[in-house]
Amino acid sequence: MDTRLWSKLPQTLIDRVLAFLPPPAFFRARCVCKRWYGLLFSNDFLELYIQISPRRHWFLFFKHKSLKSYIYRNNNITSDSGGKTVTANICEGYLFDPYDIAWYRISFSFVPSGFSPAAASGGLICWVSDEAGAKSIILCNPLIGSLSQLPPTLRPRFFPSIGLKVGPSSIDVAVAGDDLISPYAVKNLSTESFHIDAGGFYSLWGTTSSLPRLCSLESGQMVCVDDRFYSMNYNPFSVLAYEIAANSWCKIQAPMRRFLRSPRLVESMGKLILVAAVEKSKLNVPKSLRLWRLQPCGTTWIEIERMPQQLYLQFAELGGGHGFDCVGHGEFIAIIIRGSIKVLLFDILRKMWQWIHPCSCINGVGDDDDDELHGFAYEPTVTTPVTGLLDQITIPIFQSFSD
Repeated sequence: MDTRLWSKLPQTLIDRVLAFLPPPAFFRARCVCKRWYGLLFSNDFLELYIQISPRRHWFLFFKHKSLKSYIYRNNNITSDSGGKTVTANICEGYLFDPYDIAWYRISFSFVPSGFSPAAASGGLICWVSDEAGAKSIILCNPLIGSLSQLPPTLRPRFFPSIGLKVGPSSIDVAVAGDDLISPYAVKNLSTESFHIDAGGFYSLWGTTSSLPRLCSLESGQMVCVDDRFYSMNYNPFSVLAYEIAANSWCKIQAPMRRFLRSPRLVESMGKLILVAAVEKSKLNVPKSLRLWRLQPCGTTWIEIERMPQQLYLQFAELGGGHGFDCVGHGEFIAIIIRGSIKVLLFDILRKMWQWIHPCSCINGVGDDDDDELHGFAYEPTVTTPVTGLLDQITIPIFQSFSD
């Protein structure tokens, strides 16, 4: 490589090369010189980055200790300069690159205490307040440490399902179920939605709708495909779909609903996928794990894949009857065995299954046997200008991040 040639490359060409770098390489490159370091604050470079930077279908995992707890904080005891013992809240996440099978440790210490991650979209992570009542919501970009707060919801809730859709010029959030009907009881009654766009239109939780009667909504995150949020419904199994624009719910019958175990919904390449174990105890059909894709008509499913039987036997033995969780992104689906940090990755395009060696950082956090992973589809990006729309909103009750 002739240094005389490379040293004379136009800056515009160098910027295009840097914009194509994956985030870990980009942040390492910022250490080269002052100009490269300042690219993160250059509007011209960030506009170029938005235009040409490739989408990366990564995953973000957190570690927690119970099936329904989304609080991932570990209390580390430290001492201040005066020798006094203080408690420091530390929150970590683990980025996984499925293309290079690489892990990266990322800190969330800048997120205020009392919040837990609930959804992800467009490079932003949605954090929701843990306390029962009106929910406070924060959107953060972990790569640059940015925080943006939404107004609190209007209705008190305990552990609602959260749907998040972040586009280039709009943000949609839906909060559904777990309505507090008394200090000691919850019921799945309603949905609140938040919308803001670059056209100047916004709705601050003013749009509400009723959930389908007698629904048993799965608490946690919802899956977004196109302009719909989807969530599993239990007893019996079905899929609930929320149309964002129409502000209405509908119910979709699940395939083989009488024989499903641990059904989970994921988004993959713009399609809704149902992942579930199948057990037909009274029929001569081997137990298996199957994948179905929702057809364009929105009411029927087609089976697209089955886990190889030998792999399923190993998978079921490791699971020990605890079930599993799933998260999909691009052509990849990550299947996480509950009560463990074991992850099985399925590549839909290559029809390949492989166990993922856990991140050494994950192995080093906590010593309890009941630790497990909870994952999100995450698209790493160094800029999310859509959060600037939130600056137009006057939040009546603004909780200081320093509290």
